[in-house]
Amino acid sequence: MKPEIRHIVFDIGKVLIHYDPNLPFSRLIPDETERRWFFDNVCTHDWNVEQDRGRTWAEAEALLIESYPEREEQIRAFRKHWHEMVPHAYDGSVAIMRKLIADGHDVTMLTNFADDTFAEAQDMYDFLHAPRGVTVSARVGLIKPDAAIYETHAKAFDLDPKACLFIDDSPPNIVGAKGCGWQAVVFTGADKLRQDLAEYGIAA
Repeated sequence: MKPEIRHIVFDIGKVLIHYDPNLPFSRLIPDETERRWFFDNVCTHDWNVEQDRGRTWAEAEALLIESYPEREEQIRAFRKHWHEMVPHAYDGSVAIMRKLIADGHDVTMLTNFADDTFAEAQDMYDFLHAPRGVTVSARVGLIKPDAAIYETHAKAFDLDPKACLFIDDSPPNIVGAKGCGWQAVVFTGADKLRQDLAEYGIAA
């Protein structure tokens, strides 16, 4: 039997809004092989994650430009054109979140995000103001799937971990949440999310 869920926690990137760094860089570095090399060696996933942990873009850019001075313009382009990487919302999951809030469910968000880009995302997408609150990784200096960020979120919003359902597109983040005693489901689309919520007796 599924436990009673009293708190629903949404991830944001690839759950509520689309994210793809290739969108601006397919124009900035048209050659696919070169572009793949750039993301594998220069503006890597691990480099970007440190901005989610709280490193400033100025520090991040300086670090790479020191090693790849010939790539300075492309390195700076990552932040400059960031808004193009998040071009649209996932209307289905946004509708689910809005319905959950309208129906009186306690909804918050927990996201790996840089501080300034999250503020930009909230300007672009008004629904990111709709939940009761959000924990932004860069603002607390912690990132998923570290246990500390789930614990920080639960404490900040007075959540009972056993009554939390977390929705995230990343399997490691799901494992992290479960390790903290939360219920958690992998997001693959709105239809599957409705089915997952229904299994906990939640209409969406």
